[in-house]
Amino acid sequence: MSKRNNQASKAAARERLRLERERQAKKDKLRRQLIVAGTGVLVLAIAGGVGFGIMQANKPSHWEAVADQSSVTAPKNTEGKDGTTVVIGKPDAKKTLELYEDSRCPVCAVFEQAVGPTVEKDVEAGKYKIKYVGATFIDNADNGEGSKNALSALGAALNVSPDAFMAYKSALYSAKFHPEESDDKFAKDAYLLEIADSVPALKNNSEFEKNVEDGTFDAWAMKMSKAFDASGVGGTPTLMMDGKKITAEGSDTAPMTVEQFTTAIDKALKG
Repeated sequence: MSKRNNQASKAAARERLRLERERQAKKDKLRRQLIVAGTGVLVLAIAGGVGFGIMQANKPSHWEAVADQSSVTAPKNTEGKDGTTVVIGKPDAKKTLELYEDSRCPVCAVFEQAVGPTVEKDVEAGKYKIKYVGATFIDNADNGEGSKNALSALGAALNVSPDAFMAYKSALYSAKFHPEESDDKFAKDAYLLEIADSVPALKNNSEFEKNVEDGTFDAWAMKMSKAFDASGVGGTPTLMMDGKKITAEGSDTAPMTVEQFTTAIDKALKG
């Protein structure tokens, strides 16, 4: 091989090596750009995910949202602002028994199971009317929904008739259906409808079922709950007549037996 050819070969080899290095450099540059771009997209995705998570965390719950509604659909057979005045009984009854209850309250269940039938008989006889005020504070204590959901369902029953409301309230508190306070079963529409099947006026009542499932009276339930909070009553069950608490003799608690209730209510009716 001549010296000239040898030099030409070496020059060609150097040129191929230079071109290969340039190609490799371009590949490395492109790879770095892709890595940076990918990292940026990942950072944006993470930031977006965190932002979405924060947005969702700050988004009000369904019950918080309906509590702030200015427009409220109130059940039939209600009175007053937002329909939060619920009075049941004969119009000519001179006295009104105010009854404050939370649907999940276990003590309310004991009261209703023992004394509820007597209250219903007295109301039917015209001895007094019932003014019902529903509470939801047990939900607040354990982040539940059962008190609110049951109160809304009671609104759906009241929309059918006062008698349906009283019968459904009795069923909710019954030994058969009332759950333990720690069990939020009333949060489930299906369970509330199962209970309603025990009330003839509500069984297979498509309008009632739709109102429960659609939450027609959810906002009303929250307004009723606010009315309870504004009443100053500290617990349930609480009974009042003429601005005075009705309690078992010698105590500051609601009468929990028929005898205690009859004695206390007769005294209040005379007062």
